[in-house]
Amino acid sequence: MPRLSRRVIAAAFTAVTAGTLAFAAPTTAAPRTSVAADATQHSSVAKPTIVLVHGAWADASSWNPVMSRLQHAGYTVYAPPNPLRGVASDAETIADFVATIPSPVVLVGHSYGGMVITNAATSLPNVKALVYDDAYIPAQNETVFQINAAKPGSCVGVDPSAFLNLVPYPGAAPGDADAYLKTAPNGAYQGFDKCFANGVPSAQAKLLAAGQRPFAVSAGSEPSGDPAWKTLPSWVVVGTQDHVIPPAEQLAMAKRAGSHIVKVPAGHLSLITRPSTVAATVIAAARATG
Repeated sequence: MPRLSRRVIAAAFTAVTAGTLAFAAPTTAAPRTSVAADATQHSSVAKPTIVLVHGAWADASSWNPVMSRLQHAGYTVYAPPNPLRGVASDAETIADFVATIPSPVVLVGHSYGGMVITNAATSLPNVKALVYDDAYIPAQNETVFQINAAKPGSCVGVDPSAFLNLVPYPGAAPGDADAYLKTAPNGAYQGFDKCFANGVPSAQAKLLAAGQRPFAVSAGSEPSGDPAWKTLPSWVVVGTQDHVIPPAEQLAMAKRAGSHIVKVPAGHLSLITRPSTVAATVIAAARATG
């Protein structure tokens, strides 16, 4: 394993504690209108811009099924690249992009993208709502690795050497590396298709595995800052078959944030397997900003 001690990475994954959380009462609301109906009924109302932020091991194309539905409903949509280098720097990158948009914005994050939008939106007065899709919704000082370990059931909560291929990258800090998910099963790790892409057709899952964008290991242990969900309304799509972020943990985070909760029978990639539900939830958030 070049440049990176397995002991160091294992410690980062396992040396976490799950604190006792005080939860605000959530508002549970599933969108009732279709995307097409929303476009017809609200065509005369000025629409906010939608910014979609992808997560680790993905790129902006993962949003295409959702993006096409939002565009069909008349929304201006952007899906800028998430660098996947670190929570603070990634949040700053997204914040710099969103700051150039003159209209109100609904900021949407999938998976690790939830860490990013939670931190990016604190400096953005034009962001009016947050949407989390199978995402991390961190409190201050929480990390990705800590959240993965807070509830049992995460397929990326096992020994990191079982599910990660670690690759050096230029300019990396000592001990850091790029992490790629292994494709094949390995011990307790179920393999890319059953862990990260369960519910996705096999041929498509193979393409996703081959085209992964790497996630810097150090980003997983970087603590989150003061969360934007304290002051902004939020909506959460919870995949009830998610093997990456256990659904129980997603619900705990959503309730803590006082989010509107939508449950969907999907794995971690509901933005691909259940795009209509995700798009309708984004539209519900957008409508609420008016």
